[in-house]
Amino acid sequence: MAVELRDVLVLLPTREQLRLVVGVQATGRELFQQVCDKTSIREVHLFGLSVVRNNEYMFMDLERKLSKYFSKDWRREMHQGPRRCRAPFVTFLRVQYYVENGRIIRDRTARHLYYCHLKEQVLRSQCVHREEAYFLLAAYGLQADLGNHRERAHVGRYFEPQAYFPQWVITKRGSAYILRHAPAVHREQRGLSPKEAVLRFIREACQLEDVPVHFFRLYKDKKEDRATIVLGLTLKGMHIYQEVNHTPQLLYDFPWSQIGKLAFLGKKFEIRPDGLPSARKLVYYTGGASSSRHLLQLLRTSHQLYLRLQPTLRGLRQLEEEQEKKCYRESYISDALELELHPASSGDSGDSRDSGQRPSPCLSLLSANSQGSSLGMEPGEMSVDGSLGTEALHGEVPSCSSSTSPSSRDTAGGSRGWQERDARDPDPEKGRSNTSPVTKATTIVSHLQGPSGQVSVQLSVSSLRLRDASVVGQGLCGTEVASLSPVP
Repeated sequence: MAVELRDVLVLLPTREQLRLVVGVQATGRELFQQVCDKTSIREVHLFGLSVVRNNEYMFMDLERKLSKYFSKDWRREMHQGPRRCRAPFVTFLRVQYYVENGRIIRDRTARHLYYCHLKEQVLRSQCVHREEAYFLLAAYGLQADLGNHRERAHVGRYFEPQAYFPQWVITKRGSAYILRHAPAVHREQRGLSPKEAVLRFIREACQLEDVPVHFFRLYKDKKEDRATIVLGLTLKGMHIYQEVNHTPQLLYDFPWSQIGKLAFLGKKFEIRPDGLPSARKLVYYTGGASSSRHLLQLLRTSHQLYLRLQPTLRGLRQLEEEQEKKCYRESYISDALELELHPASSGDSGDSRDSGQRPSPCLSLLSANSQGSSLGMEPGEMSVDGSLGTEALHGEVPSCSSSTSPSSRDTAGGSRGWQERDARDPDPEKGRSNTSPVTKATTIVSHLQGPSGQVSVQLSVSSLRLRDASVVGQGLCGTEVASLSPVP
């Protein structure tokens, strides 16, 4: 019997498209494996496949069949012959877990996709009190995409403001203002390698409140017609916003260390702050039990990754601070020696010395806030079991750069430009064994079948000497609780 096939269109963070063919009984993992093979991603643990439900991204459980996430037309074709439908089913390759330091991502392809995803997030950012940050981010993006500013080549409209600035900045300042002043900031990045420009872009973008965050709409009570609460899953915890006159206002900022338990019962979703009496819990409502399960799953795995990355992030911060101090010390000694040897020299020599790479400012790690930009989720079938595993990440990262590419281009052709630029930046990890990207991510959730159908999911982080996090569920309509370990 011939296997029925389905066309799937996968949209990448680079605005490129992949057209893939899978069987009608295929799981999310089979599709994800094809995406990883086509894009040559080796580190896959930060990415996931998602579909849109009511203008909100829902990440797939890769162990479940794709039919759970697409319309009924996916199965309907089974009884209408082997002909495939014309319109493909659409899914997105997106960043599922954010990290604040790009050096954690060792794979150049993965880091390039991560960078492109953040660029798209920056274009939708609304931090009006951080306008100067968008000019700096545009400079890093131009340096990563185009290299050093060249006076003869980079004149006039050598870039499109819409590709590097949010629309509200363009509306406020005008394209002429941006095209006149952005090149000066780009020029200041002379000597910065494409790899370092990407790393600085990632660092600065993750300091904006509404960039490294997932948004979920919640209802204040179950009789409410429109969701007015926005939960933002950030790098270091959760933010709760309430919409007032269509403008989100921050109500609560919960780092992971201050969240005791997260629980849901059907549509009811509870947040219990650590150290407070149970009467102080926050109660909201989702669009359905499946939405609650999806939210709880993402919160739990994000917390797990946060705990696992802390030793690595601390080591990277110390290394960067030491390198920064060394750069400043060497610069000071060089200036002192030159003053002694050439006391009558003019200030022109200083300009030539500064033409190289300048030391980077101190790495600032701010909590990622959130702002409501996504709308409510329609209930869909989702299981808390079979989560996407995460890995402990560490080590130095190879180089990466990116290039501006038009939408809907062939993946191999669209990626050739930045890969060739990377060829000039040696990759210390060449020759590393190319393990299957899907099987490489180790699942850190074990499933145990208990009495009376009770399922216990234990998230072990014993290697970090932290109190284990656990989840207990009793079916779709039962209560599920996630106990989150405070960071010591």
